[in-house]
Amino acid sequence: MAEDRKKVLVVEDNAVMLKSLTRALVQEGLTVLTAVDGSWGLDTALREKPVLIVLDVMMPNMDGISMLKKLREDAWGLTVPVIILTNLNYVEDMPELKGLAPDFLLKPDVELKDIVQRVKERLAA
Repeated sequence: MAEDRKKVLVVEDNAVMLKSLTRALVQEGLTVLTAVDGSWGLDTALREKPVLIVLDVMMPNMDGISMLKKLREDAWGLTVPVIILTNLNYVEDMPELKGLAPDFLLKPDVELKDIVQRVKERLAA
């Protein structure tokens, strides 16, 4: 069960970002699950129950907002911490997310190390 405490899901459709973030999180000793769209991410999250989800917003098939809304309908999904990654201005462009996932990072403003640091902070909380 100790391994379950360190399981993180990254839902990101950009292959370079997904690979880089996965590699960086694995180097931190985490087990990383991945998905390239919200539909796959939702299925993976509900099946594997990671301790934290890093979620891109703009993706094909099912975007991150739709995935998050469906995730929050589940009893477990209601409590799992989610870090939103987006190119959009969170407050202005996505006010409906404020209550669903208050933790977000604007992609243009962060580097890979910043995302890893936020994940580590959330896991330590």
